[in-house]
Amino acid sequence: MTDLATLDAYGTLTEPATLKIQRLLPGPIERVWSYLTESDMRRKWLASGKMEMKVGSSFEFIWRNDELTTPTGAKPEGFGEEHRLTCQITDLDPPRKIAFTWGSTGGVCFELQNAGGKVLLTVTHHRVPERAMLLMVSAGWHMHLDVLAARLAGTEPEPFWDGWLRLKADYDKRLPG
Repeated sequence: MTDLATLDAYGTLTEPATLKIQRLLPGPIERVWSYLTESDMRRKWLASGKMEMKVGSSFEFIWRNDELTTPTGAKPEGFGEEHRLTCQITDLDPPRKIAFTWGSTGGVCFELQNAGGKVLLTVTHHRVPERAMLLMVSAGWHMHLDVLAARLAGTEPEPFWDGWLRLKADYDKRLPG
């Protein structure tokens, strides 16, 4: 089990192309689960999109990162106002686990575990095919989870794009080239 006293906000590679990132969040577990699975709650930190809670069901994530924080920060070139991705649920054990496909990668898994009045969230993004995408994914998950933690704690997160750019540079130094 993860030593909660030494939990690092940065993701780590558990395999050459698999990112694992964790957050200790205010509970209860059902509240965190709602932020993962309910479109209106998830859009506050990641992306909207209704999910049918059934293995094999398809759904669409709709990102509007400019709406996540006020101010949003300086958006990098090449990012539009909206991004969409169709996914399919591959594993489901409410309120502890949900996994789904994710584009050309091996998929994403969210796992929740009670941890002394808080909830340990583990996000694992499997088989990210190239380093450039791994840097974007690592910074993206890190920043989105920072926004989630702030929302659950009732605080304001830093501007999304400023944080993402800073984190992308951090991960460029941290992850093997």
